[in-house]
Amino acid sequence: MKLTLNDSVVDVDPAWQGETLLVFLREALDLTGAKSGCAKGACGSCTVLVDGVPKLACKTVVKDVAGCTIVTIEGMAAADGTLHPLQQAFVDHGAIQCGFCTPGMVLRAHGLLLKKSRPTRVEIRKALSANLCRCTGYQQIIDAVEAASVHYSLPDAVRERSR
Repeated sequence: MKLTLNDSVVDVDPAWQGETLLVFLREALDLTGAKSGCAKGACGSCTVLVDGVPKLACKTVVKDVAGCTIVTIEGMAAADGTLHPLQQAFVDHGAIQCGFCTPGMVLRAHGLLLKKSRPTRVEIRKALSANLCRCTGYQQIIDAVEAASVHYSLPDAVRERSR
């Protein structure tokens, strides 16, 4: 079985195909950005994008993403380590407090902005409602997503250069 993970094709050993995507990412690939907050699908800290759609890695079985394209927080930054504009907006707006929820929030926000480049604050709140922040940094998170949205309304060629 193969899948595309952060722009690289990954051959998945059959032993991992029945595991959750969260366990596979963390234990088989050492990609620890997706967090195990509740392991029940209630907190959103394990959110990744599967074919551009936010999915809870703790509730997704590896075999169910065969052939899919997956993006984790590790795949958001440019190859040289430069933060993606959305990640930078989280930093700039103080939307990173303890940081535990941040990867899931960033990926869920990225999924929203890929679908709708200029969402309203109400739409941002609704999209992020599946992710919990224990530090109650929601205002700064919404500010960051709103600020970063300008990068999503650019033509694709310009957007890629801004990464």
